[in-house]
This record gives sequence, C-alpha cells and structure tokens, in this order.
Amino acid sequence: MSETHVAGHSRFSSAPRGGRFSPTQRPLSFSDSEWDRVVDASDEFDNPFHITVACDGEHRATASSLLQRRYAWRGYSVEPLRDEAGDRITLAACTHDTTIATITASLDGDDGLFVGRLYPDEVNALRAEGRKLCEFTKLAVDDSVRSQTVLGAIFHVACIYVIELHRCSDVLIEVNPRHVRFYERMLGFERIAEERRDPQVNAPAVLLRLDLEHCAGEIARLGGRRRDARERSFYPFFFDRDEAANIFRRLCGQ
Repeated sequence: MSETHVAGHSRFSSAPRGGRFSPTQRPLSFSDSEWDRVVDASDEFDNPFHITVACDGEHRATASSLLQRRYAWRGYSVEPLRDEAGDRITLAACTHDTTIATITASLDGDDGLFVGRLYPDEVNALRAEGRKLCEFTKLAVDDSVRSQTVLGAIFHVACIYVIELHRCSDVLIEVNPRHVRFYERMLGFERIAEERRDPQVNAPAVLLRLDLEHCAGEIARLGGRRRDARERSFYPFFFDRDEAANIFRRLCGQ
C-alpha cells in the first residue's frame, strides 16, 4: 500500500461548506494524562483495547514503530510520525502497552494535503466546488489483528474528529490500486482519479474520496449493530450513538 490515507449522532447538516482549516480556530489541546484514552472497548472476541490520541513520546514512538515496520514489510519507506498540530491528529488502537493500529487524520490547512502532491488538479477542483476537505494518512495495522471491531473503532474516532469537530465534507485517501475495492466496499469510498506512480514510495497509487454526509448516514444507520450485522462493511463495527457522543465530548475536553 502506498502512503495510505483512510459519528453516530451527526450534525452534518449544519456544516459549512468550503474553506481550509483556519489557524485562528482554537486547536484542540491534548495533554498526556488527560488524553491517555479516548474510549475503551472490546473486540468481537472479547479482547479489550482502547483508542488513544498519540500525543506523548511513548504513544508516538510505538505508533511510529508499527507504521515503519508494516511499510518496510511491503518494501516502502515512511517518515516517523510528526508532532501533533492544530490541524492534525494521530490515533492509536492499543492493547495494554502495545499499539496494534494507527491512523492520522489531517485537515486541509495552510500546508495543503498530502494527496495534493500527486493529485493537485483533483484536490483543487473539489475546493472550487466549496468542499471542506480532509485526509486519512499513515494507516498501519499489526499483522496479528483479525478484528473488524478494532478497525471500525479507530476509523470511527477519526470520523468524529473530521465530521463532528471540524465539519469536513469529504475525506481523501491515496491507496495502492489493489486495495481500492476494499475501501469501496468497507467504507463507501469512490475512485476519483486515474492510477499514478507515487515517487515517494515508488509504487502505484489511486485517489479515493468519501462523501462524509454519506458516511454519517451509514454510521447512524448501522453503528453499534455488529452482533446482528448483515452488511459487509465496517459501519456495524462503529460505536452506537451514545458511545459516539461520549467520544465527541472526550475529544472536546469535556
């Protein structure tokens, strides 16, 4: 996979359209102790795990280690995770002290988006339509993880961050062509550009887009229904409405 970019109660209808993240917005401030855990959960095998904001040195180091190990296994190189910023958050799914999955959600700020380096015209076209963009990058999952609940949980917290806190309209990801069908089926992404070669990892890449209004609707319809899920997607493995509200309050510092 190339530099992979991948809210039950949605207030999406009130979201403003267009514009980049403004530095004048008050950024979230995460302290090491206060943000140790955003949510505690258990997978479909009753194994406990938790989602944390990887803001301290230890969490960031273990998330970076997982990221670099998984990308090296595919023959790619990737830089260590950067320090948190007001327009970016890195999440880690952990069991005890072990990071088993990580993802970074970034807003379309002054530095633009990572996917804009390879797909500038497509990103600018969406901006011109008045879309408020974000991206998921640096997704890595330990090869021992066989749980859809873990992936559903970390994707859901990332979605709460971009939908509920920042009212984004679309999330973009750049993936290896062989993973396109996975993201289409499991989360509802759609392909919006042709395959290109990413020089940073020397591998083919495809740009995908997820309409977050559609995402919010699927979460409201399916979130928290993993035990009677009939659909093959991650959405039944997202949290239910009440837990999503707790996560939102936690991310807001309440």
